[in-house]
Amino acid sequence: MALLLDAWLGEPRRAHPLVIFGAYAMRLEEMLNPSGRGTVPSGLLAVGLAVVPWVALAAWLLAVLPAWAGWAVSAGGLYAAIALRSLREHARDVSLPLQAGDLVRAREQVARIVSRDTQALDAEGVARAATESVLENGADALFASLFWFLVAGLPGVMAHRLVNTLDAMWGYRTPRYLAFGRVAARLDDLLNWVPARLTALGYALAGDTARALRCWRTQARDWKSPNAGPVMAAGAGALGLQLGGVAIYHGAPQLRPPLGEGAAPDARAPLAAIRLVQRSLWCWLATMLMLAVWL
Repeated sequence: MALLLDAWLGEPRRAHPLVIFGAYAMRLEEMLNPSGRGTVPSGLLAVGLAVVPWVALAAWLLAVLPAWAGWAVSAGGLYAAIALRSLREHARDVSLPLQAGDLVRAREQVARIVSRDTQALDAEGVARAATESVLENGADALFASLFWFLVAGLPGVMAHRLVNTLDAMWGYRTPRYLAFGRVAARLDDLLNWVPARLTALGYALAGDTARALRCWRTQARDWKSPNAGPVMAAGAGALGLQLGGVAIYHGAPQLRPPLGEGAAPDARAPLAAIRLVQRSLWCWLATMLMLAVWL
């Protein structure tokens, strides 16, 4: 039901729960990291205050509500956590201007979904950034939520998605967040460890399996993120694309190791990536159905 709601409605346009949570997290940071010199203990306190009350509320609601109401609340919560339609729309909004030769518009659109500097990107750089974003966010905004829903229901989904949001806000290696954001970043790595590898396996099964598994095995360990590495290496290999390379963050160029094998990404690569995510989702759903029948 959550997947059907996402396909029908897309992300909530007004008062998205994660936007509201983000504002709440910003207030917490203002209190616990006012000077930008927050410590690891203050970061731990911030994560606890940001996440635990909402997870506890979800568990309490499921305990006291009738079964049908708990089912509806769970479906609604999972729907708010996933973003497949939004990811598809972002991929299209970058791909179509690129195909039309409108590089300025494509840069504007890709800037909405990546944290790197986009103003100097050429067409290949825009396509690469969007493709990498689709592959990585397929893990974070879809498959990890499905995994934690299967493992721990609505409280599991909320714990993962809220920690993932905190990592996106605080998980930077800058003077302001290096210590304060460390707990959120490490906890996000922990919660995503298994889902990321299941996502990588799904990408491999949904594309060029042999190449995807080879790229995963030989390239993932060189990536700075322990979870994005397997996801993006397997995804790039499954698509037959070469990703990675130089990217500029906060004005400083970073040389990233290569991911995948094959051609450089072109204007159609972001759409190919979202189709890979969708095929992988069908693999997940088929597996869930077989497990449900078997169990």
